[in-house]
Amino acid sequence: MLASPAIAQEADDDAAAPPSEPAPQNTGSRVFEPAFFTQFAPRNALDMVSRIPGFSISGGNDNGQRGLGQASQNVIVNGERFSSKSDSLRDQLARIPADDVIRIELVDGNTTDIPGLTGLVANVIYESTGPSGQFRWNTGFRAYNTEAQLFGGEISLSGSSGRLDYTVSLSNDNNRFGADGPTLVFGPDGSLIEEQVSKFSGGYDNPKLSTNFTYNFSEDVTANLNLSYGEDFLFRNVPETGTPVIGPMRFRDVRVKEDGPEYEIGGDIEFPLGPGRLKLIALERFERDNFTNDLIDTFDDDTPSDGSRYHQTNGEGERIGRFEYGWSMWDADWQLSGEAAFNRLDRVSALFTLGPGGEFEPIPFPGGNGGVSEDRYEGSLSYSKSLSPTLSLQAIASAEFSTIEQTGAAANSRSFKRPKGSLALTWKPEEDLDISITAARRVSQLSFGDFLASVSLNDENENGGNNELVPYQSWDLELEVNKGLGKWGSIKFEARQGWFEDFIDWFPLEDGGEARGNIGSADRLHLELSGTLNLDPIGIPGARIDFDAVKRWMSVTDPFTGEDRPFSYDLIDMIDVDFRHDVPRSDWAYGVSLFSNNPAGYSRRFEIGRGWEGPTFANFFIENKDVFGLTVRANYGNAFGARNYFSRTVFDGPRPDGDVLFSEEVDRRIGPIFRFSVSGDF
Repeated sequence: MLASPAIAQEADDDAAAPPSEPAPQNTGSRVFEPAFFTQFAPRNALDMVSRIPGFSISGGNDNGQRGLGQASQNVIVNGERFSSKSDSLRDQLARIPADDVIRIELVDGNTTDIPGLTGLVANVIYESTGPSGQFRWNTGFRAYNTEAQLFGGEISLSGSSGRLDYTVSLSNDNNRFGADGPTLVFGPDGSLIEEQVSKFSGGYDNPKLSTNFTYNFSEDVTANLNLSYGEDFLFRNVPETGTPVIGPMRFRDVRVKEDGPEYEIGGDIEFPLGPGRLKLIALERFERDNFTNDLIDTFDDDTPSDGSRYHQTNGEGERIGRFEYGWSMWDADWQLSGEAAFNRLDRVSALFTLGPGGEFEPIPFPGGNGGVSEDRYEGSLSYSKSLSPTLSLQAIASAEFSTIEQTGAAANSRSFKRPKGSLALTWKPEEDLDISITAARRVSQLSFGDFLASVSLNDENENGGNNELVPYQSWDLELEVNKGLGKWGSIKFEARQGWFEDFIDWFPLEDGGEARGNIGSADRLHLELSGTLNLDPIGIPGARIDFDAVKRWMSVTDPFTGEDRPFSYDLIDMIDVDFRHDVPRSDWAYGVSLFSNNPAGYSRRFEIGRGWEGPTFANFFIENKDVFGLTVRANYGNAFGARNYFSRTVFDGPRPDGDVLFSEEVDRRIGPIFRFSVSGDF
């Protein structure tokens, strides 16, 4: 929420679960047959996986991760990972019709022969049974500040023809958001110097056409082809009226617009070779963003208008080639893999100031123009073995070699060699108890935009470029415990300790500015408790409570003050509780969810601040699973009146020596949020 305009995005409250878990199987997995989900009338595999007690979908390939690398998701399909990056894991699961799902297995990630998977993993076993279509329409509105959300949803068709399986989908991920309220500006002595009233509104649409084709040349040879094309449209408007204690009234108009196309072409083929199987993967992805930000201040007296314009065009591309060769030897699964990933960012920026004649006039901004490219090569060897009926091991040794080149005003070129890998043990002392411990050495992915300069007009901040930026590395120790509670449900506990080197946060530049940079060592402890509690044992059949609670402790030295503090923008704690009741022997369901989180603030050279929403979001829903064969759902969100908050203190010089220049307190109303959705099959 800090990095996007999506104010008050609602938590996923679609999860539901049957009254009790299935009996554990002799294979060491827990198997969920289709009959287990019947009372929920699922439309697709996503509906089914979301209703597995105590299981939540995580991970998956995303556009922020360069390359494919080791698997990171906790859901696979027919024993294979998804290879598309443009479509999320949830998107791809939503396109598998529920009637095609044969079963879903919860298995030990170490035993899947997919390197990188640890802990409990959901394996969706399905087979295409013929043409099947499904659709989902999402609509809604808010009581204040926004236009109606009308055209969200997806329509997809899946089927088979001979040896060919296909899926075609047309979707639009969209939202409308906004908030209104006062901003109070205080002087160094705490006295009020200006009151501002703003009305923030915006929205986005992402129409996209996606296709997937799977061709079975034989029982042993299978190929996949993924194609997608989409467009991004985003707008954000913030009209503001400022009434100072002394001086003329000010009227500010802030407008943000962003659009651009994106596409992905990806495919893979797997076939026997020698004692094992070889999989070849190729992917090409490109996205262009055209971003414009205008800010104009006018006054109620003869004061000349003031304003700025910032324009930025980004072309971001990625090309990947990868091979994976797996074989069995010495009662273990082995895999040798190699990957070449070529990433690029080309940026053209322009900064303007409003001239006396009312026209925008360009001003020099060389640091915002240029390009960044990375050629990265990675090789790894993995070893997975069941040491006993209750103990499994996975070991991965890998290394990456990369060259990063920057063009433009701050041209630079550097090369890196970095080892990484992991060691994971899973112990299953009982059929309903899994304990996984993972130790890993990881290398992060850089954001290419941090190499180049940019500006934020409304906050009057300029972010300098940093051509010496390097990825941070970490040593990670992770514990995951999954415990079945029989008819009561299940529970999961996670503990993750990370020790970071070359950690990235705001960093002082020698010219007096600031940029994203490497600030030294840091550490973070993450504790999380989640699970499902079925309420059948206390006399409420078909009801369950899902919960997720997170607490983090962080430590990093502020490069400006030398003080110990949390990571900028990171999460300190969070709690999410969902109650759902599927009324037995009826098509009705209802429920409520409560969500609250506490993000850390940020620390920059000339200011500190924090943005958050709350204190608590409450959402109520009611659902009927058979309205002329359709599932209809109505949701009343933000029933407790959570608000949008932001505060910051700006200094007249670099911290810690600068004196307070002014401080701001933002308190905006979000208001109630109404959502309505209809889904069905054809």
